[in-house]
Amino acid sequence: MKRLLVFALLVASYGSLGSCANPEHREAMDYLVVNMPAGDRDTLSVSYLKSNVDWALRARHEFPWAAALPDSIFLNEVLPYAVVDEPREDWREKFYGIFAPKVQGATTIQDAIRLVNKHINKAVGVEYNTLRKRTNQAPSESMEQGMASCTGLSIILVDAFRSVGIPARFAGTAAWHDDRGNHSWVEVWVDGKWWFTEFYPDADGLDNAWFLADAGQGNPVDREYAVWAVSWKPTGEAFPMVWSPESNDVHGVNVTDQYISRYKKVTDNNAKAGTHVPVRFTTWKAEVADVNPADRNSADRVATNVDVFAGDRQMGGGRTSGPTADMNNALIFSLPKNAEYIFRWWDDAGQMHEKTVAVSDQPVEAEGFIAQ
Repeated sequence: MKRLLVFALLVASYGSLGSCANPEHREAMDYLVVNMPAGDRDTLSVSYLKSNVDWALRARHEFPWAAALPDSIFLNEVLPYAVVDEPREDWREKFYGIFAPKVQGATTIQDAIRLVNKHINKAVGVEYNTLRKRTNQAPSESMEQGMASCTGLSIILVDAFRSVGIPARFAGTAAWHDDRGNHSWVEVWVDGKWWFTEFYPDADGLDNAWFLADAGQGNPVDREYAVWAVSWKPTGEAFPMVWSPESNDVHGVNVTDQYISRYKKVTDNNAKAGTHVPVRFTTWKAEVADVNPADRNSADRVATNVDVFAGDRQMGGGRTSGPTADMNNALIFSLPKNAEYIFRWWDDAGQMHEKTVAVSDQPVEAEGFIAQ
């Protein structure tokens, strides 16, 4: 009853602002109000909602890719004023001013996505940094600090896309399959399909990021290890926000199977093309560094997080097997042939270690050592 009353009052107030005669504006306002989180109904003003609707519809009318969107996609993936549970602010006008000039001249949504990705880092002046004040920062908070977590960066990127009529949603996992952390990124809707990207995009475009190998090993039946995307409208599921684990206010869609399928396709294609080789990486106690590998045993192994890079581009990550795992169980990366890679791992004190490994056209056994 309270929800219906608030809805009626908001719609009536919106009408008093002069736009209710426009069915497009009325539909957009209705969609926001019906599906908005309960806390927002108590705090957001009608003028705030009206501004959001006006700028969203301006983008829809101005950009051809936005005009061509189905109403259901526009309403759920372009119109919303929030990404997750970040502090609410009126970001649309500012972001339109930043990104509309960047995509002028683009004729396809693919071109527009590429241009936003290309310019966003310098345009907003924000870098990844764990020293940020909090995880779920609003765009202005991240821009004031010049830093954000992957969550904060993804919030900015979703808003940047939406400001120029590109359907975008927040995605991520509460925990990787090997418990070495979590991650957030962004999905964009192109030609009836969701594609993934992130704030620091790979040069090769959509559906090509370092985390695919991890997302592709998610568990669709385990909420914590599944991959999720955010929805504005209710789905019957809540997006698992690791920074606010008790909250069920953000709706989620379980998209794990899509990432499993994509990862399998990539690995199958690499195997057929013969372009990649397996690199097996193991971490050991420092005291066995001079011991013949054949004479080491499982008790000598150390479980630690490992990331692998080609220059500045992250190629993947994982966690090595510890002393209780089967000796045949190792962290294996599938990497392009004939290149050098930097492996980085951390000890219990948080000290980073790294090693450069040359990969030719044959499988590689590589190892790192950690002082205990």
